[in-house]
Amino acid sequence: MSLIVPDFDESVLVRSADAEVIGRAPTTIRLLADSSATGGALSTQRVSLTNGADGAKPHHHSRSAELFYVLDGTAQLLSGEQLVTAERGDLVIVPPGLAHAFAAAPGEDADILIVITPGVERFEYFRHLERIAYGKVPPESLLEVQELYDTYFLSSEAWSKARR
Repeated sequence: MSLIVPDFDESVLVRSADAEVIGRAPTTIRLLADSSATGGALSTQRVSLTNGADGAKPHHHSRSAELFYVLDGTAQLLSGEQLVTAERGDLVIVPPGLAHAFAAAPGEDADILIVITPGVERFEYFRHLERIAYGKVPPESLLEVQELYDTYFLSSEAWSKARR
């Protein structure tokens, strides 16, 4: 087991008004702190999903755990092949290597704080997703940057069935 020693010596403060916002309803992402701001300790964003919107398709991270804290609403998460419904105040932490995905539960809204630790520079990943959403780059372009963002996509029958 290796120990990650973050390399930063001042508190990180991100004012709500200063957070970069990616997308628009039904999926809005607020970029809060990237790995470079926290000396590698973590990266974090807030994802707001409306009316059952999808968050992330099934994927895994080889080097980082991912924490999901439901600030409000109801989220549906994939953890391995298990489907979890998480409500306001619930916490789900997915270990490195385990397949996961998230969305607002069908017909529901969800506001989720997501923390990845140790941190991975991810702000550009979310900007890339926005470029895909607006048709500026093809969805397959994510396959070229999986290693860079430690995000490896996969298929999940359980998730596909749950999201039909």
